[in-house]
Amino acid sequence: MDTPAPGSETVSLTVHDCWKHLETSSVGRVALVIGGDPEIFPVNYAPDFGTVIFRTGPGTKLSALKGGKSVAFEADGFNTYGTIAWSVVVKGTAELVENTAELQEAAATSPSPWQAGVKDQLIRIVPREVSGRRFVISAPAQWWPPLEPGVAPRDPGNGT
Repeated sequence: MDTPAPGSETVSLTVHDCWKHLETSSVGRVALVIGGDPEIFPVNYAPDFGTVIFRTGPGTKLSALKGGKSVAFEADGFNTYGTIAWSVVVKGTAELVENTAELQEAAATSPSPWQAGVKDQLIRIVPREVSGRRFVISAPAQWWPPLEPGVAPRDPGNGT
């Protein structure tokens, strides 16, 4: 992740803090490349002894994850009051967990998927790099320009 600008309220997290934050959430996104295009999939996950695990079933995601492919995983969250947010990115390699002992051990910590269907494959992301940041959530008035009388508001969706 980029280094925060001087005077900013963004703080780079230590690897230890990144894992502490990952333990407070259970929903993240896995980013991978399929057919030359980037794809992002939401997943229910759990930190597991310095790795990230999640379940999936047959389909596009599983096919793309097989073979030790590089992936990126991201999870975000905020404190109870909604005043401080965090974001953690784990870059690494995806592995299909096939060892019976590992499967049984992970079954206790692996979250249940939200979507119906068979999710009988356990994927483990082995990190190469873990980074994160924490920042104060600023009021919209600090990032959105004030409206001038008689001027129509801009639509950020179409650039006008």
